[in-house]
Amino acid sequence: MQCPACGNTLTQMTVADVAVDVCAGGCGGIWFDNQEVRKLDDTEEAAGETLLDIERDPGVTVDHDAQWGCPRCGHPAMTRHFYSPQRSVELDECPKCGGVWLDAGELATIRAQYAGGAERRAAHRAFAQQLYNEQLAEAQREFGVTGPPDAAPPGVDASAARPATAGDDSGPLGILRRLFRFI
Repeated sequence: MQCPACGNTLTQMTVADVAVDVCAGGCGGIWFDNQEVRKLDDTEEAAGETLLDIERDPGVTVDHDAQWGCPRCGHPAMTRHFYSPQRSVELDECPKCGGVWLDAGELATIRAQYAGGAERRAAHRAFAQQLYNEQLAEAQREFGVTGPPDAAPPGVDASAARPATAGDDSGPLGILRRLFRFI
């Protein structure tokens, strides 16, 4: 398998029970098959430390603006996205096989972001809640949903609304109930 970043031949390495492909002696990047990176991305997973010091050739340069193909399945273009809400590591992921390419040093950055799995999960929940709140606010503006949970949106006959049920509130769930009641 060839390195998507520099073209070097990748070398398979087994860490704990995870087989990864590393660009030893090249750019120092690491290929993880589908979901493998999640097994080694936490500081609580000591085995992942082995992958923090992959031998690199300082003369190898990588064009980070280039579109890379997948080294595993050959898909012509991997997609780039941030690994976590902190947006400090942009990884390349194959939309076909789900494999992930990390450039040299990116695994160390990922592992240093959170003290452990619980902190990571809390950050992801907070980020998801933020995205939800933004989308909800946009939907409220678009559909004109305001007021108490059992209020009808503007232009809708309130008598056509279903009666409020136990648990309705003015929070996000109540707003969603109102939104979907009238659409």
